[in-house]
Amino acid sequence: MRRLLLVAVLVLAGCGAPAPTAPPPPAVGNACSPSTTIESFSDVLEGQVANLSALAARPDGTVYALSDRSVLYTLDAGATRPLATVPLADPTGKPVDSESLVVDPDGTLTIGDETGPQVLRYAPDGQLLGALGIPANVAGRTQDNASFEGLARQPDGTLIAALEKPLVGETDSRLVTVPDGPQIRVPLAPGLGIAELVALGDGRLLALERGYDPATGNTVALVLLDPRTDPAGTTLVADLGACPTLGATSQQPQRNPLLDNVEGMTITGRAPDGALELLLVSDDNDDPEQVTRLYRLQVRL
Repeated sequence: MRRLLLVAVLVLAGCGAPAPTAPPPPAVGNACSPSTTIESFSDVLEGQVANLSALAARPDGTVYALSDRSVLYTLDAGATRPLATVPLADPTGKPVDSESLVVDPDGTLTIGDETGPQVLRYAPDGQLLGALGIPANVAGRTQDNASFEGLARQPDGTLIAALEKPLVGETDSRLVTVPDGPQIRVPLAPGLGIAELVALGDGRLLALERGYDPATGNTVALVLLDPRTDPAGTTLVADLGACPTLGATSQQPQRNPLLDNVEGMTITGRAPDGALELLLVSDDNDDPEQVTRLYRLQVRL
């Protein structure tokens, strides 16, 4: 997604006082929060791929990386280089503003098109298999460039699409059951939007929330969502601005030079202690001051 001039203030519903606007205190070890540690970051994909907006781990260890320029990449198991590139098209043959991705057990790909907005199904070779319906009260009411940024498949097969921003005239975002099921409101902190969504297997969802301000850079947060209530219960898991820098640099103002326009997230496995192993990626927007950056974190919920 193109950068939005967002106010980077982290005030998540139910989390108490707002986060400080000054740089966060130094991290202890690799801790970003009591539940989250950052293991590493890498810029190895910079110059090889661009505009990455979604990730999905595959059973064979490789990783799908979805570009919002209508391209699906397959990365090697280390996510260090592209192995294959597949172009995508919508039902009219036009490029897709591809922002979100789910891979089903049979290998079928479900992709959220933010511009449509629409949800499309593809074979692994990029062949279009069809489109899923969009609820009537959502179609035509999404804000420009702010619709289906996140997709997640619950264990019972339910497909949930996250609106990046509230519908026109509303204040909360929504988790939309596709094609036409329940819709759960999600309170958002000012200036933030839902950039990615993953299912945790127990009914809860982990959301990646992101915002941008030209003076202070990006705000990136991991937020636990419980869609079993309306509005959804929200719990701040980690503000990635509080992570150690790990020696990262940035060509644009950032309260933490580790940060960039993080948009993609997938669970790659579990650590021996049960912690979730996460892989995140930033969207460089074809901007020379931004970077395609990978992040590996562990989260204990």
